[in-house]
Amino acid sequence: MLALIFNGGVKLVSDYPAPRAKRGEALVAVSVAGVCRTDLEISRGYMNFSGVMGHEFVGRVVDGPKAWVDKRVVGEINCICGHCDMCKSGLSNHCRERTVIGIDGRDGALAEFISLPVRNLHKVPDNVDDEQAVFIEPLAAAFQVVRQVKFSRRDEIIVLGDGRLGQLVARVLKGHVNDLLLVGKHADKLIAAEKQGIQTCVATDFVPCKRAAVVVEATGSSSGFELATRTVRPRGTIVLKSTFATESGCNLAPLVVDEVTVVGSRCGPFPEAIRALSKGEVDISALISRRFSLREGLQALKAAQDPRNIKVLIHVQK
Repeated sequence: MLALIFNGGVKLVSDYPAPRAKRGEALVAVSVAGVCRTDLEISRGYMNFSGVMGHEFVGRVVDGPKAWVDKRVVGEINCICGHCDMCKSGLSNHCRERTVIGIDGRDGALAEFISLPVRNLHKVPDNVDDEQAVFIEPLAAAFQVVRQVKFSRRDEIIVLGDGRLGQLVARVLKGHVNDLLLVGKHADKLIAAEKQGIQTCVATDFVPCKRAAVVVEATGSSSGFELATRTVRPRGTIVLKSTFATESGCNLAPLVVDEVTVVGSRCGPFPEAIRALSKGEVDISALISRRFSLREGLQALKAAQDPRNIKVLIHVQK
């Protein structure tokens, strides 16, 4: 099958072995996939991954349990064991034996087909089209912030980063607080947020002054954490969304002095993301910058590296 893979380098191959649905799994024909910041980090060696890249997708089940065949679905990325201490305690996203599609030990979605456990599947409502559905995984990650951090409507919250994830986090938080600011480097990207009624600020004009109760760091840059420490108030909370292929030193002293809470934030609730899209509570239409076919996968990755683009989609069946 046609697939975009990483094996010490990124390659587009036409003879990658097609997966089969094992017991308890479903084979999905991928319709549309999204290129994520994590995919770009994978291409730089993050997680020492090897195999088919990609984890954001929507497709149709072509093999597996009869109840699922021909259903349009999205899939959670963590494939779990179901019996370790993390799974039994309700923290299955942190399963000690998990594989993660397109990231750790399991082939991903930038291919014609993907196989994953049935327990990972979620049906897509008819009123959510494929280009909306491919945002369900990252939108769920945005909803995870609301799950993890307690704040009041009066609290000031600042989101650092105007890329896809920062935009989604801001859209989710907009309904929960009165004082929200999205800070980014690209004025044209910030316009997409402003059209949703979100207050924005270009990074060069932003003056951090340790006043925000919560700072969500979604810059995709190692410098974002340092900026977050200069933005959050004493005893405030920094939510980290960025992951990096390279290690970088950082000064942790401000966290100690100001007694700041740091929260790592990863995968989130798919049902909430699906419901928000189905009800029209979150508009993602302005976030799609470029569209490619899978045969143009290398060009798609290059386009995703361009800071002018917010979201790059790959139409696999095109």
